[in-house]
Amino acid sequence: MFSKFLTSQYLGFISLILFLLSWYGLATLLNQHTLPSPVIVLKVLKQEIISGELPYHLGITLLRLIISFSIAMLIGCSIGILLGRHQKLDYFLDQWLVIFLNVPALVTIILCYVWFGLSESAAILAVVINKIPNVIVTMREGTRTLNQDLLEMAHCYHFGKRKTFFHVIWPQLYPFVMATTRSGLALIWKIILVVELLGRSNGMGYQLNIYFQLFDVASILAYTVAFIVIIQLIEMLILKPFDKNAKKWRR
Repeated sequence: MFSKFLTSQYLGFISLILFLLSWYGLATLLNQHTLPSPVIVLKVLKQEIISGELPYHLGITLLRLIISFSIAMLIGCSIGILLGRHQKLDYFLDQWLVIFLNVPALVTIILCYVWFGLSESAAILAVVINKIPNVIVTMREGTRTLNQDLLEMAHCYHFGKRKTFFHVIWPQLYPFVMATTRSGLALIWKIILVVELLGRSNGMGYQLNIYFQLFDVASILAYTVAFIVIIQLIEMLILKPFDKNAKKWRR
């Protein structure tokens, strides 16, 4: 019983403590300039927060993340469901999808900046283009697994398209939506950092580029920690509660 309680309640906390101790140990063995200790990184993080630099650049990056993520999810989910429901259209567009899936993110970013200039719209477009194919693939596969018996039952009971979607299709697709949401957040912020590094004058990527040129590892790690904390808060405060409420219909 104690072992089960320990596993469920404290395993994650113990793992985090071991990670921090390992980090501290490596920082002690290596040069502090090359790998600053967690204490030094936290001090730098505090200074950046007090100065207002980190909140400003973090806010800019999060705004880009929200806009690009929302657009990519809306377009990607719509196309993915459409391809999953219409086989001929899926066959027709499958090669297009394969091509976009295999175009490197860096190439897409550079082309968007070359074609549309170093503008905010070009930055958002580059992120959206890189994310949409992944969403389409996940939602297409989810749509293919829909229970046909439930769809036929909805048709027999004269459900309209809207009612069928929200009461029959959407509950079955929800796990795929959550999967692409979580993987999307992990992927899209990394793409945004590259976008900001190459062509923006603000944001986390822009700041990381400056600190890279200054060889300021402590500041690089401080900004990284800040963004990881924000993503974890989004997971705990938004995604997990939403996921729990959406699954109440299941037995």
